[in-house]
Amino acid sequence: MSAIEGKGWSNAMANSGKPRRRKLVRRIILIVLLLALAGGIGWYAYNALKREYTTTYDTYTATTGSISNALSFSGNLSLIDSASYTAASSGTVKTVYAPAGTAVKEGDKLLRLANGETIIADFDGRVNVLNVAEGDSVAAGDTLAQIADFTHLRVTFRVDEYDISDVAVGQACTVTVTSLEKAYESSIAAIDYISASTGNVAYYTATAYVDVEDDALPGMQVTVTIPQEEAKDVVILKVDALSFDGTNQAFVYMKNETGELAQVNVTTGVSNGNYIEITSGLSDGDEVYAQAKVEETTSGGLLSGLFGGQQFNQPQGGPGGGPGGNWNGERPNWNGERSERGTGGERSNGGGGNR
Repeated sequence: MSAIEGKGWSNAMANSGKPRRRKLVRRIILIVLLLALAGGIGWYAYNALKREYTTTYDTYTATTGSISNALSFSGNLSLIDSASYTAASSGTVKTVYAPAGTAVKEGDKLLRLANGETIIADFDGRVNVLNVAEGDSVAAGDTLAQIADFTHLRVTFRVDEYDISDVAVGQACTVTVTSLEKAYESSIAAIDYISASTGNVAYYTATAYVDVEDDALPGMQVTVTIPQEEAKDVVILKVDALSFDGTNQAFVYMKNETGELAQVNVTTGVSNGNYIEITSGLSDGDEVYAQAKVEETTSGGLLSGLFGGQQFNQPQGGPGGGPGGNWNGERPNWNGERSERGTGGERSNGGGGNR
């Protein structure tokens, strides 16, 4: 090979190596870009995983007690018997036998005029108003006295069209005077089925009668409670402790042998909107959990971001978890509570008792 040929071959070899180096550099640059891109994606994913979702659970305890629900309506006390007495002719008041406030019996003398006219009570009651005194002159038609029976009173209350089918004459009821917090037992005496409408809702008037003490007066507001379902000495649980799946199956969360939360299906019975009877799935003293809220934080690590955190609040009822006694509330409506309609009745309920 001549020198010229050797030099040409060397140049050819050199020229052929340049494309290879360029390809190598491009590959290196591409790899670096890919690594940078992967690093960015990894960093983003890391930070996304780093977000910790902490689920807070409220703690509840199943207990043994009694539970009931009832229909509840607002009403008022009113007089059954009252009467005003007037003078049949003019004259002078000679004798007052029963001053204002005096309890009288049917046939008792109230007062007497000088002309011999005597005013006599027509029924048992109390002198509510006395408009004259001995020696006063009165004209024919003047009102002299009024008596009223404050012991036997009428209770009237309105029942809306949604509840009227659950109310019937003869049903036992409890009448509670709101301001006095005194309760009296009674029963439904009559129902007027000719409705009086308010807006788009029809109302019907029901009547009960009650014997009260002297401090319960006409016009006072009352609550009329008609008992419905009742379950005694059963396992009960706060309604808030229940969860529901897509088929409306009720369940609770309980810790298994490893301390992890597991879903446990339960069946339910009588509910008062605050507590509910558990007919199967739980026993007295079982501790259950219900998801309260899920919070997102950025302080956790990769594993906590993957698996999340759990926090358990203090018990919400049952033994050591709240007060005992009876609890009031509306019947449960899992799609939302039922609102009160005007001044008509609403469903309210008895409650879960103590252990």
